[in-house]
Amino acid sequence: MTSDLFFTEIEKQYQNKLPFVAYRKPNEALINALMQHTDDVFSINDYSEIGFVFAPFNSTKDTTVFIPLEKSKAISCQHPQLVENYKTYDEYQPLETDRQQHLQLVKKGIDVIKDGQIQKVVLSRVEKVAHQAEQPIEIFKDLLQHYTTAFVYFWYHPKVGMWLGATPETLIQLEGSRFKTMSLAGTQKYHGTKEVMWQNKEKEEQQFVTDFIVNSLKPFTTSLTISDVETIKAGNILHLKTSISGILNLKNTSLKQVLLALHPTPAVCGLPKERAKEFILKQENYNREYYTGFLGELNIQKKITRNTNRRNVENNAYASVKKVSNLFVNLRCMQILDKKACIYVGGGITTDSDPEAEWQETVAKAEVMKKVLQ
Repeated sequence: MTSDLFFTEIEKQYQNKLPFVAYRKPNEALINALMQHTDDVFSINDYSEIGFVFAPFNSTKDTTVFIPLEKSKAISCQHPQLVENYKTYDEYQPLETDRQQHLQLVKKGIDVIKDGQIQKVVLSRVEKVAHQAEQPIEIFKDLLQHYTTAFVYFWYHPKVGMWLGATPETLIQLEGSRFKTMSLAGTQKYHGTKEVMWQNKEKEEQQFVTDFIVNSLKPFTTSLTISDVETIKAGNILHLKTSISGILNLKNTSLKQVLLALHPTPAVCGLPKERAKEFILKQENYNREYYTGFLGELNIQKKITRNTNRRNVENNAYASVKKVSNLFVNLRCMQILDKKACIYVGGGITTDSDPEAEWQETVAKAEVMKKVLQ
């Protein structure tokens, strides 16, 4: 399908007020979409379903919404250009009241950490920005153009809402029993190089996340590999990343068990998980909804072949069909409400956090979405 026809199909689905998701995985040119035939709200039961999942931060309050493959039309196209393109944009300055509220929130977080109640907590805010885009699909196109290394998506359900994002963080990628995930934490602005110095605060924060993920996955795995820490670029900011991979013991483990153990990770919640989550729900004074939840392909059938030589077709007989899931943490995202974009941003708070520095981190993260709001 041509890209023009692809976006025309998405536009028709939106105008007909029917659910859909359009998305592109990191470093790929293929854009996929699932367009649901009805406006029913489908929910997840045991994560054995096949389709696209959209899960909230707080699953006890908000609904995990599912677009089933069997009740949808699947389309795809090749994106015509795969080059990061940073255009200039008008500066949107956050309100001083937003700054003061976030400073006070961070101070509360530091106090409970110093009291020994929690080790780390991720605190966030929502910034409402007016935008001029007549069609939200234009925002999606700009996200595709800007952020080639991110999972870029446009999710819409007339009974739930509209979300767009470009997230750098994988929750889990599963191919058969083999999985990949990452520990992503620590933030600083990108200034033309990845050769930067990291403070102890960022290193400690990232190690918290790595230890949590490894310890959470160990009971479900037969093999586990942990990489060295590296600096990666995500849009206009840098993060510390550790890659984690291995093999799940699927005879005694379900994907639902793994997701319950992982989500929400300390990268979006804190440690201990339940105590940090309780603090967030009580102190943030707004509902995150699907920000810091997760989303992505669930149990999609994929033909896997070890044959890298296209001319040697005989080896294709050994190809196998496996279930593949690609789930991402919903960061660097926005919710569209009429002519306002609600941009969600946050940061990890530890005992060494500085409130003003934490505020500036959220300002830098908000720029990721503001770049596409013209």
